[in-house]
Amino acid sequence: MDITDMIRAVQGALGIETDGRAGPQTWGAIYAALVKPTINRKPPEQALSAVDPRSETAIATLLPEARPMARALVQKAAASGIQIKVISGTRSFEEQDALFAKGRTAPGPKVTNARGGFSNHNFGIAFDIGVFSGNRYLPESPKYKAVGVLGMELGLEWGGNWTTIVDQPHFQLRPAWAQDLPEREMLASLRERLANGQPVFA
Repeated sequence: MDITDMIRAVQGALGIETDGRAGPQTWGAIYAALVKPTINRKPPEQALSAVDPRSETAIATLLPEARPMARALVQKAAASGIQIKVISGTRSFEEQDALFAKGRTAPGPKVTNARGGFSNHNFGIAFDIGVFSGNRYLPESPKYKAVGVLGMELGLEWGGNWTTIVDQPHFQLRPAWAQDLPEREMLASLRERLANGQPVFA
C-alpha cells in the first residue's frame, strides 16, 4: 500500500470523495471526525479564513469545491514566507475568446492558446496566482516553483508541470472522474457536462 492508497482508504472511511489527495476536504473531514463537526456552523473545509480582498474576489468565481483549495494555497504560501494573491478565477467563454484574440485579431501580446470552452478557467476549477513583494506584482520569480510544490502537496494540478505550455501561475482542481484523462478529453467532458447541466464534481 502506498500513501495514495492510504489517503483513499481514509477518505472512504470518512465518506468523502476518494481521490487520494489530502487537501482541505480531507483534512476538514478528519477535523470534523476528531475535533468538532462544524466551525461557525460551516463544514471545516469551508471555514478556512478569508484571505486578501483581491484574492477573495477571484476565489468567489470558483466552484465551491475549488474555493478552499485556493484559500489554502494562499495561506500555505504565507506560512512559507511567500506572498501570493489569486489574480484570476473563472472566465466566461466570451472573456476567454477576448483573451484568445489578443495578439491575433486584437492589440497586445498573445496571452493564451485556449479559445472559449477550451480552458479550465471556463469551468470554475482553475485559478492563477501572482507572487507579490508588498504591493509589487512579480510576473517572474523563482518563488512560483516553490508555490507549485505547495499546490501539489494540497492535491492541485500545477501548470508548471505541463510540457507543451508551461504555465507556472496556473493551478486547477482536477475532478476525481478525470484523474486519468488527457487534458483534451477532460475539457471535452467538461463542455458536455456544462451543456447537459451536470455538475463538475459528481
